[in-house]
Amino acid sequence: MVAQVVETPGVSRSSFDHFWNMKGEWVEEPNVRRGGESGVQRIISKEGELLYAKRQTGHIYRSWLHPFGRPTVLREQDALLALTRLDVRVPQLVFCGAQRDPVHKWRALLVTRALEGFEEIEKWYAAGGRERHGEAVNDQILRALAENLARMHKGRWQHGCIYIKHVFVRVTGEGEAAKPEVALLDLEKCRQRLTARRAASHDLKQLRRHSSFSDSDWKKLVYFYETAFGSAIKGL
Repeated sequence: MVAQVVETPGVSRSSFDHFWNMKGEWVEEPNVRRGGESGVQRIISKEGELLYAKRQTGHIYRSWLHPFGRPTVLREQDALLALTRLDVRVPQLVFCGAQRDPVHKWRALLVTRALEGFEEIEKWYAAGGRERHGEAVNDQILRALAENLARMHKGRWQHGCIYIKHVFVRVTGEGEAAKPEVALLDLEKCRQRLTARRAASHDLKQLRRHSSFSDSDWKKLVYFYETAFGSAIKGL
Protein backbone atom coordinates (compact mmCIF):
# COMPACT_ATOMS: atom_id res chain seq x y z
CA MET A 1 0.00 0.00 0.00
CA VAL A 2 1.24 3.47 -0.85
CA ALA A 3 0.40 6.21 1.63
CA GLN A 4 0.98 9.93 1.41
CA VAL A 5 0.70 12.58 4.11
CA VAL A 6 0.96 16.21 3.04
CA GLU A 7 -0.86 18.36 5.56
CA THR A 8 -4.21 16.97 4.49
CA PRO A 9 -7.02 17.59 6.99
CA GLY A 10 -8.34 14.38 8.49
CA VAL A 11 -5.42 12.24 7.30
CA SER A 12 -3.86 10.11 10.04
CA ARG A 13 -0.18 10.77 10.68
CA SER A 14 0.37 7.51 12.52
CA SER A 15 2.08 5.87 9.54
CA PHE A 16 4.40 8.85 9.08
CA ASP A 17 5.33 8.82 12.75
CA HIS A 18 5.81 5.04 12.65
CA PHE A 19 8.37 5.20 9.85
CA TRP A 20 9.97 8.44 11.07
CA ASN A 21 10.68 6.92 14.47
CA MET A 22 12.22 3.74 13.06
CA LYS A 23 16.00 3.67 13.29
CA GLY A 24 18.53 1.78 11.24
CA GLU A 25 21.98 1.80 9.68
CA TRP A 26 22.84 4.81 7.57
CA VAL A 27 23.73 3.76 4.03
CA GLU A 28 23.90 7.39 2.93
CA GLU A 29 24.83 9.73 5.76
CA PRO A 30 22.73 12.90 5.99
CA ASN A 31 24.21 15.64 3.87
CA VAL A 32 23.26 19.29 3.59
CA ARG A 33 21.89 20.43 0.24
CA ARG A 34 18.87 22.23 -1.20
CA GLY A 35 18.62 24.18 2.03
CA GLY A 36 18.10 21.08 4.18
CA GLU A 37 19.34 17.59 5.04
CA SER A 38 18.83 14.27 3.28
CA GLY A 39 20.03 10.77 4.11
CA VAL A 40 19.08 7.12 3.62
CA GLN A 41 18.74 4.43 6.28
CA ARG A 42 18.36 0.68 6.00
CA ILE A 43 15.49 -0.38 8.28
CA ILE A 44 13.66 -3.61 9.08
CA SER A 45 9.85 -3.69 9.17
CA LYS A 46 7.99 -5.47 11.95
CA GLU A 47 7.44 -8.31 9.47
CA GLY A 48 11.21 -8.61 9.01
CA GLU A 49 11.26 -7.02 5.56
CA LEU A 50 14.30 -5.00 4.49
CA LEU A 51 13.35 -1.43 3.59
CA TYR A 52 15.18 1.76 2.69
CA ALA A 53 14.00 5.05 4.19
CA LYS A 54 15.04 8.39 2.72
CA ARG A 55 14.71 10.93 5.54
CA GLN A 56 14.73 14.65 4.84
CA THR A 57 14.34 17.89 6.76
CA GLY A 58 13.87 21.15 4.90
CA HIS A 59 14.97 19.48 1.66
CA ILE A 60 12.96 21.01 -1.19
CA TYR A 61 13.03 21.85 -4.87
CA ARG A 62 11.38 24.72 -6.69
CA SER A 63 9.71 24.82 -10.08
CA TRP A 64 7.19 26.97 -11.92
CA LEU A 65 4.49 24.70 -10.46
CA HIS A 66 5.97 24.94 -6.96
CA PRO A 67 7.69 28.34 -6.69
CA PHE A 68 7.69 28.23 -2.87
CA GLY A 69 9.24 24.78 -2.72
CA ARG A 70 8.07 21.18 -2.49
CA PRO A 71 9.75 18.25 -0.67
CA THR A 72 11.94 16.37 -3.13
CA VAL A 73 10.64 12.98 -1.98
CA LEU A 74 7.24 13.90 -3.45
CA ARG A 75 8.84 14.40 -6.86
CA GLU A 76 10.61 11.06 -6.46
CA GLN A 77 7.31 9.43 -5.53
CA ASP A 78 5.75 10.82 -8.72
CA ALA A 79 8.57 9.27 -10.74
CA LEU A 80 8.43 5.88 -9.00
CA LEU A 81 4.71 5.55 -9.65
CA ALA A 82 4.95 6.77 -13.25
CA LEU A 83 7.89 4.53 -14.16
CA THR A 84 6.20 1.51 -12.59
CA ARG A 85 3.22 2.13 -14.87
CA LEU A 86 5.64 2.31 -17.82
CA ASP A 87 7.09 -1.10 -16.84
CA VAL A 88 10.46 0.36 -15.89
CA ARG A 89 12.06 -1.64 -13.09
CA VAL A 90 12.44 0.61 -10.04
CA PRO A 91 12.16 0.06 -6.26
CA GLN A 92 8.64 -0.61 -5.01
CA LEU A 93 7.14 2.26 -3.05
CA VAL A 94 5.94 1.44 0.48
CA PHE A 95 5.27 4.89 1.95
CA CYS A 96 5.76 8.53 1.09
CA GLY A 97 4.79 11.48 3.22
CA ALA A 98 5.72 15.02 4.18
CA GLN A 99 4.79 17.11 7.20
CA ARG A 100 5.45 20.69 8.12
CA ASP A 101 7.64 21.05 11.16
CA PRO A 102 7.81 24.38 13.05
CA VAL A 103 11.62 24.12 13.22
CA HIS A 104 12.64 22.48 9.94
CA LYS A 105 9.63 23.58 7.84
CA TRP A 106 9.35 20.17 6.21
CA ARG A 107 9.95 16.62 7.40
CA ALA A 108 9.68 14.15 4.57
CA LEU A 109 9.99 10.39 4.11
CA LEU A 110 10.23 8.00 1.19
CA VAL A 111 10.25 4.28 2.05
CA THR A 112 10.89 1.59 -0.57
CA ARG A 113 11.36 -2.16 -0.54
CA ALA A 114 14.89 -3.45 -1.01
CA LEU A 115 15.64 -4.86 -4.46
CA GLU A 116 16.42 -8.36 -3.25
CA GLY A 117 19.40 -9.94 -4.96
CA PHE A 118 20.29 -6.82 -6.97
CA GLU A 119 23.70 -5.13 -6.83
CA GLU A 120 25.42 -2.25 -8.56
CA ILE A 121 26.33 -3.32 -12.07
CA GLU A 122 29.99 -2.32 -11.60
CA LYS A 123 30.19 -4.48 -8.46
CA TRP A 124 28.68 -7.35 -10.44
CA TYR A 125 31.38 -6.92 -13.08
CA ALA A 126 34.12 -6.59 -10.45
CA ALA A 127 32.98 -9.82 -8.75
CA GLY A 128 33.40 -11.74 -12.01
CA GLY A 129 29.76 -11.88 -13.05
CA ARG A 130 30.57 -11.45 -16.71
CA GLU A 131 33.14 -14.23 -16.70
CA ARG A 132 30.84 -16.53 -14.74
CA HIS A 133 27.77 -16.11 -16.93
CA GLY A 134 29.36 -15.36 -20.31
CA GLU A 135 28.96 -12.84 -23.10
CA ALA A 136 25.41 -13.85 -24.00
CA VAL A 137 24.18 -12.88 -20.54
CA ASN A 138 26.19 -9.65 -20.65
CA ASP A 139 24.45 -8.78 -23.92
CA GLN A 140 21.09 -9.51 -22.29
CA ILE A 141 21.99 -7.14 -19.44
CA LEU A 142 22.85 -4.38 -21.91
CA ARG A 143 19.59 -5.02 -23.75
CA ALA A 144 17.57 -4.96 -20.50
CA LEU A 145 19.20 -1.66 -19.49
CA ALA A 146 18.55 -0.17 -22.93
CA GLU A 147 14.91 -1.26 -22.94
CA ASN A 148 14.26 0.11 -19.45
CA LEU A 149 15.75 3.45 -20.47
CA ALA A 150 13.78 3.51 -23.72
CA ARG A 151 10.47 2.85 -21.95
CA MET A 152 11.24 5.63 -19.49
CA HIS A 153 12.17 8.10 -22.21
CA LYS A 154 9.22 7.24 -24.45
CA GLY A 155 7.07 8.35 -21.52
CA ARG A 156 9.08 11.65 -21.60
CA TRP A 157 10.66 10.93 -18.20
CA GLN A 158 14.29 11.95 -17.73
CA HIS A 159 16.24 10.26 -14.93
CA GLY A 160 18.40 13.34 -14.50
CA CYS A 161 21.19 11.61 -12.57
CA ILE A 162 21.86 8.41 -14.50
CA TYR A 163 25.31 7.49 -13.22
CA ILE A 164 26.46 3.89 -13.50
CA LYS A 165 26.12 3.51 -9.70
CA HIS A 166 22.36 3.93 -10.16
CA VAL A 167 22.13 0.89 -12.45
CA PHE A 168 21.55 -2.37 -10.55
CA VAL A 169 21.55 -5.91 -11.90
CA ARG A 170 20.45 -9.37 -10.78
CA VAL A 171 21.10 -12.66 -12.55
CA THR A 172 19.20 -15.75 -11.44
CA GLY A 173 19.88 -19.23 -12.75
CA GLU A 174 22.88 -20.63 -14.59
CA GLY A 175 23.81 -21.41 -18.17
CA GLU A 176 20.96 -21.23 -20.66
CA ALA A 177 18.54 -20.77 -17.76
CA ALA A 178 20.25 -17.57 -16.59
CA LYS A 179 17.83 -14.66 -16.34
CA PRO A 180 19.29 -11.14 -16.05
CA GLU A 181 17.26 -8.20 -14.72
CA VAL A 182 18.12 -4.52 -14.51
CA ALA A 183 16.71 -1.83 -12.20
CA LEU A 184 17.19 1.95 -11.97
CA LEU A 185 17.64 3.73 -8.64
CA ASP A 186 17.80 7.26 -7.22
CA LEU A 187 15.01 9.09 -9.02
CA GLU A 188 15.20 12.24 -6.92
CA LYS A 189 15.92 14.41 -9.97
CA CYS A 190 13.62 12.53 -12.33
CA ARG A 191 11.16 14.72 -14.21
CA GLN A 192 9.16 14.84 -17.41
CA ARG A 193 10.50 16.71 -20.41
CA LEU A 194 8.58 18.25 -23.29
CA THR A 195 9.77 15.53 -25.66
CA ALA A 196 11.02 11.97 -25.39
CA ARG A 197 14.07 12.88 -27.47
CA ARG A 198 15.20 15.55 -24.99
CA ALA A 199 14.96 13.09 -22.13
CA ALA A 200 16.84 10.46 -24.11
CA SER A 201 19.65 12.75 -25.26
CA HIS A 202 20.29 14.10 -21.76
CA ASP A 203 20.35 10.73 -20.00
CA LEU A 204 22.35 8.77 -22.53
CA LYS A 205 25.06 11.42 -22.81
CA GLN A 206 25.20 11.61 -19.02
CA LEU A 207 25.45 7.83 -18.68
CA ARG A 208 28.29 7.75 -21.20
CA ARG A 209 30.22 10.35 -19.19
CA HIS A 210 29.63 8.61 -15.87
CA SER A 211 30.17 4.96 -16.76
CA SER A 212 33.08 2.72 -17.61
CA PHE A 213 31.50 0.73 -20.44
CA SER A 214 34.01 -0.32 -23.07
CA ASP A 215 33.56 1.10 -26.56
CA SER A 216 32.18 -2.22 -27.80
CA ASP A 217 29.70 -2.53 -24.92
CA TRP A 218 28.60 1.08 -25.37
CA LYS A 219 27.96 0.51 -29.09
CA LYS A 220 25.85 -2.53 -28.22
CA LEU A 221 23.93 -0.55 -25.60
CA VAL A 222 23.22 2.25 -28.08
CA TYR A 223 22.12 -0.27 -30.73
CA PHE A 224 19.73 -1.97 -28.30
CA TYR A 225 18.49 1.41 -27.11
CA GLU A 226 17.80 2.88 -30.54
CA THR A 227 16.04 -0.34 -31.56
CA ALA A 228 13.75 -0.11 -28.53
CA PHE A 229 13.31 3.67 -28.77
CA GLY A 230 12.49 3.50 -32.46
CA SER A 231 14.97 6.04 -33.80
CA ALA A 232 18.57 7.19 -33.56
CA ILE A 233 19.75 9.75 -31.00
CA LYS A 234 22.32 12.24 -32.30
CA GLY A 235 25.62 12.68 -30.52
CA LEU A 236 26.01 9.19 -29.07
